[in-house]
Amino acid sequence: MATSRSSRKRIRQNLRRNLYNRTVKSSVKTGIKRFMTALESKDVDAAKKEFVAVVTRLDRAGTKRILHPNTVARRKSQMAIKLNALLAVGK
Repeated sequence: MATSRSSRKRIRQNLRRNLYNRTVKSSVKTGIKRFMTALESKDVDAAKKEFVAVVTRLDRAGTKRILHPNTVARRKSQMAIKLNALLAVGK
């Protein structure tokens, strides 16, 4: 176990940040799943709404470095391609 005061504080901070980071990542994953479900059901309005919500969550996670910015960009790009494909089919 850590003996110095600063190392005990560091352990407490790491636990707190780990919990927060896990909740944010879980929220992003849930949003992506909702978006994919809306795509599979071919519901354009729901897919657009979920896309906006997920992009917001992804941007926030990337800004706070919970996810790497390149990962955020890649996921947004992949989802946008899928949404645009659905929109093209709908026309």
